[in-house]
Amino acid sequence: MKEVAPAPRTPQPTAAARTDRQVRAALARWTASISPASLELAFSDWAAHLAASPGKRLELMHLGLRQWQALADYAARCALPGAAPNGGCVTPRPGDRRFREPEWGRWPFNVMHQAFLMAERWWEEATHGVEGVEKHHADVAGFVARQWLDMWSPGNQLVTNPVVLKQTIEQAGTNLWRGWLNALDDLDRLAIGAPPAGTEDYAVGRNLAVTPGKVVMKNRLVELIQYTPTTDKVRPEPILIVPAWIMKYYILDLSPHNSLIRYLVDQGHTVFCISWKNPDADDRELGMEDYLRLGVMDALDAVGAIVPKRKVHGVGYCLGGTLLSVAAAAMARDGDHRLASATLFAAQTDFTEPGELGLFIDESQVSLLEAQMSQTGYLTAQQMAGAFQMLRSYDLLWSRMVGEYLMGTRPPMNDLMAWNADATRMPARMHSEYLRRLFLHNDLAEGRFPVDGRPVALSDITLPVFVVGTQTDHVAPWRSVYKLHYLTVADLTFVLTSGGHNAGIVSEPGHPHRSYQLLQRAEGAPYIGPDDWLQRAPMHDGSWWPAWLQWLDAHSGEPVAAPSMGNARAGYRPLADAPGHYVRET
Repeated sequence: MKEVAPAPRTPQPTAAARTDRQVRAALARWTASISPASLELAFSDWAAHLAASPGKRLELMHLGLRQWQALADYAARCALPGAAPNGGCVTPRPGDRRFREPEWGRWPFNVMHQAFLMAERWWEEATHGVEGVEKHHADVAGFVARQWLDMWSPGNQLVTNPVVLKQTIEQAGTNLWRGWLNALDDLDRLAIGAPPAGTEDYAVGRNLAVTPGKVVMKNRLVELIQYTPTTDKVRPEPILIVPAWIMKYYILDLSPHNSLIRYLVDQGHTVFCISWKNPDADDRELGMEDYLRLGVMDALDAVGAIVPKRKVHGVGYCLGGTLLSVAAAAMARDGDHRLASATLFAAQTDFTEPGELGLFIDESQVSLLEAQMSQTGYLTAQQMAGAFQMLRSYDLLWSRMVGEYLMGTRPPMNDLMAWNADATRMPARMHSEYLRRLFLHNDLAEGRFPVDGRPVALSDITLPVFVVGTQTDHVAPWRSVYKLHYLTVADLTFVLTSGGHNAGIVSEPGHPHRSYQLLQRAEGAPYIGPDDWLQRAPMHDGSWWPAWLQWLDAHSGEPVAAPSMGNARAGYRPLADAPGHYVRET
């Protein structure tokens, strides 16, 4: 293993600060890592300004009266013998799947779900549009109101869900018995820290992450995997993939049929991929610069020794893409020209509009997380999973509870779900720096992010860039990803693909119901806003992978003989078969 200098330690807190952190850490254990002060500030801001807005209150009162009148009229029409009223008082928004089954159109369930949708609309109007309320506070207030309403949705209760009632009658209640067994199984797994049911059918190295290769470099933070070529000749420029460290790298090497890494190798590219260590308490002092130095830069050194005198196509996914952007800017600043291009998958570089994830990131919330991490040395996977569940409460929480505990059916496990259950931890120092420097202060986009003690600027990046955003991304909204357009004048090709943060990237050729838009902005061309981009970018059916492959080939040389696996003379001999050791750590 390559030896590295230890990271400089953070200053030790005073006795008073240690006491305060202990209190906040204890508080966080009781509040699911959500800051009560943050919620109190949001609701105090909203309530105080609403109290001083008689016009807004009068408007809400009129809205409520109109809604009750419309609902009463609708309920009366529904109650008539043989009545089948068309439509309803409120039309569900596009993509809202909660009440789409025909059973919801029957009395009294039609009135119930219409009343619920009306309440949602009223609270949406009540928490937004109040003059003087800080936008973050308005968003938090609206989000909490939605979460509270979701708890009482008629779709989430046994006696008010007609689909569940119908199945209960047809199956004589056996669905509820199966649901009870599912709940007991989940509780048992939660108590012993076991993964969700069905994940036992998937295992790294058996049917996940099985693309052949070798670990050719290892340090305290990463293993670098070089994949075995499958073609006689390869493009001369190798590809280095920098995945996110919030999850395991093999999102890009799932099953053989949807592995992006295998796809690249089979298309004649030499591929290297970083596999991050799952950190523990001993790694609490690893920071962003450690991830840059031990991750990207050490990997580039190894790739350069194995494939000498060739530039490298850098590819970054999510946090890995943000880190690759930092590396590219630092290399441009320092005259390091080893990169041939940069590709960013669902990666933000400007964090002023991070989407709903920003609801959980403010000074109060970050200080609470820091207090927790000071006790453990890392952020746990469970803490992160809770936030994502609330962001997509219907998809990840309520529909699952209804399906598994009331309907008694478990969805079949697939490779993407198994990967999603294989979460990782994040070191305390790195995660604190990431939240503060990027989310809270936006240092990267505003030219303050330090590397080796000096700030870097994304405007220094001049190499070709390929950027992928996904339409329904709750982690890195595509409009936020798109902001790179005005941070650099480089030749930039932007793709907007169907799907979300993960499924939009794992979008292999032949996958049904896939489409994407693509448009290139030439180097130095004028800025195009995202709305104009949507109008101009042509729509294509199918996977975006072939379009990216064509772009890579256009920025690569003619095929040559494949390089050796590793380079023992340069100190990069093969150490183990892929997928290596770090990816197996829990």
